[in-house]
Parts: sequence; structure tokens; C-alpha cells
Amino acid sequence: MTRALIVVDVQESFRARPLWETISDPKIAHQVDRLVRLAREAGDLVVWVLHSEPGSGDVFDPALGHVRLMEGLERRNTEPLIHKTSHNSFTTTNLQQILTEHGIHDLIVCGIRTEQCVETTARVASDLGYQVTFVTDATATNPIAHPDSPAHRSIAELLSDPLTLGAEEIIRRTEYALAGRFVTIATVGQLEAAAYRSSGTMTGS
Repeated sequence: MTRALIVVDVQESFRARPLWETISDPKIAHQVDRLVRLAREAGDLVVWVLHSEPGSGDVFDPALGHVRLMEGLERRNTEPLIHKTSHNSFTTTNLQQILTEHGIHDLIVCGIRTEQCVETTARVASDLGYQVTFVTDATATNPIAHPDSPAHRSIAELLSDPLTLGAEEIIRRTEYALAGRFVTIATVGQLEAAAYRSSGTMTGS
């Protein structure tokens, strides 16, 4: 085992926010589950990461009960579950220790949000020397308001503002920033096809 799947923040906290209705992929859990099944079949390590903000009183406060895996995802007892309080999955956790103990060199990264915790995790992982595959269609994000926009606007106001950066544009820009510098970009389908080809080769040998 030299590869691990890192599932970043695919948690009910996001579905508990009104902004969820703007998410780029409401079926993100299904896409992630496809990667989880691939990883398990290959004998790869699966690491689950949840974002936690104790005492915040919002959806990321564990006391409210939303800091749990999103419906449709199931963790096995042998799979590490870690809680982070930073944007990346390394700084406030023992993730690197876990990966080192398992002899991991290659990472597949997915989760929420594309340009925030998932991208930051991928960048840090690359700087730490891991070979990182960023599975864009197993990530999701929301539109982002312009920095000068008024706070606490409605979703309708957010979406109607021409200065709002749309989710698809955020995803596209994230790929441009990461590809060839920090990560290899892939889709779930591409990884499934590669696994199928590998399995066929092994079967025929």
C-alpha cells in the first residue's frame, strides 16, 4: 500500500447551510463514494477528514451534530477519521504521521470545497513531497461574492451580482492553478478506467 485517498470535508455541515442550494454538484457524495470503492478494491488507504470549529455555534461546531460524514458515505472502522481546524488537512492533524506509518507516497484528493480546503490540502501535500492526483469532478464548491460586496446578502442577490464568481469558473481556475505545478488532474471516470485496465492486465497475465 503506497497510495491513499483523502476525502476532505464531505460532511453534513455543508448541507445544513442555505448556500447548499448553489453547490456545483449536489451529488458529490456519490462521486466520492465511487472513489472510495475504487480505493478499497485496490487496497489503498482511505482517510476521512472533517472540518471542525468547536464553540463557533455554527454548522461546523460539533455540538450541533452536523460534523459527520454526508449521507451516502460510510467509513470502515479500519479507516482513519481525523478532525481539522485549518483549511488544509495537515497543519492541525496527524495526517502526515498516518501517511508515513502506512508508507504512503501517492495521494488522491477529493472533497469540499474545490478551491478552499481541497486545493489547500493538495498544495501542502505536494510541498511535502507527495504525488497528488486532484479529482475535480469529485469536488464541489459554491459561488463566491466579490470581496467588496455587502455582507449577509440573500442567495438571490449573490447569484444576480455580475461580480460574483460562479462555481464552474472557480473550478476551472483551480484546475489552471494546480495542474502541472502541484497535481495531476483526473476525473472519476478516468481513474475507474485505469483500474479496469489494470485489473484486465492482471487477469490476462
